[in-house]
Amino acid sequence: MSFFVTSAGPGQGANLGGLSGADAHFQKLATAAGAGGKTWHAYLSSTGVNARDRIGKGPWVNARGDQIASSVADLHGDQNGLTKQTALTETGEVINGRGDKPNRHDILTGSNPDGTLAAGKTCSDWTSSGAGSAIVGHHDRMGLKDDAPSKSWNSSHGSRSCGQSDLQGTGGDGLVYCFAVN
Repeated sequence: MSFFVTSAGPGQGANLGGLSGADAHFQKLATAAGAGGKTWHAYLSSTGVNARDRIGKGPWVNARGDQIASSVADLHGDQNGLTKQTALTETGEVINGRGDKPNRHDILTGSNPDGTLAAGKTCSDWTSSGAGSAIVGHHDRMGLKDDAPSKSWNSSHGSRSCGQSDLQGTGGDGLVYCFAVN
């Protein structure tokens, strides 16, 4: 396994303790799942940092061995392997998507479709659990419309705020994509 969607966030909305706090939390999740021998980074953009530059070169596979993408370019292209059935947690579980109760398909990224920083849309660089907004993607590639943003895995729309209840209210739960960088 070299890719997963977190089964849970720290529980403080989009306050992940910045990039280093997010990476540390998700390293613990990977370690508990038996994949702690790798260095894990959250797919998050932050001031001066693009998510696409934090995740290594690929290829990445999920807990079942399904390839998600062979490279950074492949990941950000139209043919990557991210779907509801392949965007699994660190324990290999499918995450609820659109139409499931509760919907948890909003994944925090703070990124534009190409994996670069969406300025001002990172919940104060992942330190706010109140005011602000973050760009989220849809792990199940589904939304209210049949358009590119609704189907975007990494840049679908902004969140209501950075708080846990607002993230849950729009179909999220403070979850993040994680990639092994080595």
